[in-house]
Amino acid sequence: MLILGLDVGEKRIGVAKADSNVKIAIPISTIEVDGNEFQEIARLTRLYNTSAVVLGLPRSNEGNETAQSLYVRNFAKTLAEKVPNVKINFQDESLTSVEAEKRLKARKKNYEKGEIDAEAASIILQDFIENYREKAETTSKKTNIAEKTSKKIMLESKKATEKSKKVLKLFVVPPIILFLVLVVLGGLLWYKNSLSGSTLNCADDCPVITVEDGEATESIIKKLSDKGLIGNELAFKIYLKLERGNAVIKSGTYYFENGRAYSAKDIVDMLELGAKGDNVFAFTILPGETIFDVKKKLVNLGYEQTEIEEAFAVKKYEGYLFGETHEFYKNTPVTDILETFYAETERVIAENDLVKKYEERGLTLDQGITLASIVQKEAHGKEQPTVAQVFLTRIAYGIPLGSDVTVSYALDVVDPDRNIYKDNQSALMIDSCYNTRRYAGLPCGPISSPSLSALLAVANPSDTSYLYFLTGDDGTMYYSYTEAEHNQKIRDYCKVLCDVSL
Repeated sequence: MLILGLDVGEKRIGVAKADSNVKIAIPISTIEVDGNEFQEIARLTRLYNTSAVVLGLPRSNEGNETAQSLYVRNFAKTLAEKVPNVKINFQDESLTSVEAEKRLKARKKNYEKGEIDAEAASIILQDFIENYREKAETTSKKTNIAEKTSKKIMLESKKATEKSKKVLKLFVVPPIILFLVLVVLGGLLWYKNSLSGSTLNCADDCPVITVEDGEATESIIKKLSDKGLIGNELAFKIYLKLERGNAVIKSGTYYFENGRAYSAKDIVDMLELGAKGDNVFAFTILPGETIFDVKKKLVNLGYEQTEIEEAFAVKKYEGYLFGETHEFYKNTPVTDILETFYAETERVIAENDLVKKYEERGLTLDQGITLASIVQKEAHGKEQPTVAQVFLTRIAYGIPLGSDVTVSYALDVVDPDRNIYKDNQSALMIDSCYNTRRYAGLPCGPISSPSLSALLAVANPSDTSYLYFLTGDDGTMYYSYTEAEHNQKIRDYCKVLCDVSL
């Protein structure tokens, strides 16, 4: 259902609307006070199929009603007579027109007085929606507490009954048999867990194991244990003896990769296969890295700058080099290296049906990847779907994305050493198609390599309706519905990070 918000003045009436599901107030028009204002309001209620109207009720700074408040109340009485089916609500407001003018100044240079009234109406309506939501949530919480308490009592009663039944069964089974069963089950569980392995999180300092010719198995197991690659030496010895008794471990230097989990089977397979020769190297691109980062890595490997630039000139690679580790023979052409990562991106796109999912969001594939590359730089893990929602909502309403990470990328393109743009104030005004602070819509291309989670976040954004977000100094993501709320959270939670140089 749509709700209309009215900022009632003696010359003009600002009008805004909001969908009760989306919960975002949008300014739509103004009505001239010329004797036909009530007919026009009636027309709007029919147009938007609504009978709910919110009127701003002016208050002084002390919270008292004013002469203008009386004018609004009299207006409401006449409205109730002229449009009898309309349900009228009041929302206290103070200096709303001043706040509306500030918002318009921040968004555009030239605006008319009528736009201030419409913007003020949207502020009034937004405040009403948020107050209504808070009241509804409070009522819901009270109901949920009562329901949870009742369920808890029932659950505890059920557990007590089941526990009694289990105790009775224990007395039927001979204790020695029960003890042996528990010992065997416990041993199997310990053995399985000890061999499973955990994912390595080692960045640039990943484990390296060197196996010497004729080195004793005990010594090799000790090296693996010291590097944290096996959970338990005894379990590994049992596995090697009972399940891999014919394994022949080869000498050499073994490299273990970041982000992989090595089970006992994986490690023994690796040691049996043998270490890679000196003519093979591993190359990693991490999610969030740019083509500038990749070029630096290639230079560090010994590739010539000319070959690197020629390879990147073949096609558009930014955003399409999927974060992964691949192995290559030394002297592999740079183009072949890039194409390997590019093919990985194509595989991910096809397997997750991203072309279709992005089309459903009104995005082309390149637009979806571009937005995912921004989400990748702005948020991690569980926050990515909500950040994607904020950006998609801003695009839908024509509001600039306002993402600082796109400004940083624009600087990396033209001024990587920050010799020209030495402060944030000048940087934010850089004239670049990547500057989403200055220009509305998506930037002219991706700004990093997005992870799978970022790509899926754009395809499946969260079911929320925020317009703002920020990362606080404590690392927590804070979301807001209004600019005023967002600015307050900057003052409360972002005193350091929000001033970091771009």
